Amino acid sequence: MSTKTLHITNGDSLNDWLLKLQIDGDFAVWREMLCEGKTTYKIGDEHFINARRAFLETDYDIKTNDYESKFISQLEIINNFQAYDELVLWFEYDLFCHINMIACISYLVQLNCKLPIYLVCSGRITGEKELKGLSEITQDQLLDHYKNKILLTRNDLILSDTIWKRYCSDDHTQLQPIIATDSSFIYLSNCLSAHKKRFPEEHSGLNTLESHILKLIKKHQITSERQLCGYVLNYQGYYGYGDMQISKMIKRLHSYYEQQDDILVINQKGEHALKGDHLEAPGKHKQCYFGGVSKYAYTYNKDSHQITKV
Repeated sequence: MSTKTLHITNGDSLNDWLLKLQIDGDFAVWREMLCEGKTTYKIGDEHFINARRAFLETDYDIKTNDYESKFISQLEIINNFQAYDELVLWFEYDLFCHINMIACISYLVQLNCKLPIYLVCSGRITGEKELKGLSEITQDQLLDHYKNKILLTRNDLILSDTIWKRYCSDDHTQLQPIIATDSSFIYLSNCLSAHKKRFPEEHSGLNTLESHILKLIKKHQITSERQLCGYVLNYQGYYGYGDMQISKMIKRLHSYYEQQDDILVINQKGEHALKGDHLEAPGKHKQCYFGGVSKYAYTYNKDSHQITKV
């Protein structure tokens, strides 16, 4: 008797590829970006949906009907988990994917799902220097990942639920990388470390990726914001942001650089920020949330690698 599998994938690109490869089972697509915007613990309830709709419409012009059809419809598929023998989650090594992943696992915990839950996670590939996303590896490598999928333990499930609860709370000091060390999630510690660096550095007012963007402008002959976005996409480490997130971040930094003779150039304010002079965080007047807290509720100390409540 064959095993009936529900696959929960991290996006349409991978989902379409798995369908093309005729991987057995049914599919639900986790179309969210929970690394940005306000979130609440109980996924799919009225408070969660209202918070996500408001954020996505305000920041990305995603309409209510789109959210219903693209995400809520997929939760309804997952809600029917009793029809399956096992669940297989397909998520990548980066922060963007990992926050979606822990939310997905927490949702299954909230549903009291007792089925075996497996994880297929990309990252290090034998013979490759760079970490790879699932859609970046070869067909043979993908099938090998699937063959060697990881059965998540009870501890993994509880940890994911705990991290999601803390992410949705107003206390992110508890999101320490060390809590993930004894788990099946080999990239989670790196992602939690990257999350802390999303808060503004206490002197410059810039977070790590914002400083990185200014350094790229200073280092390279960049002619446009579109080209700059391409650089950041390729050199962003564990963040895993898409072009929409990066473009929004670049726009928030407009006052730190200017265009001279068709080249982007760091201005005086940008130079001060890179030197670590005390400046107000860019875009502070605009609402910006990571889960349950404002981006500006904490500062990050790059020497101690800790965040402190403002």
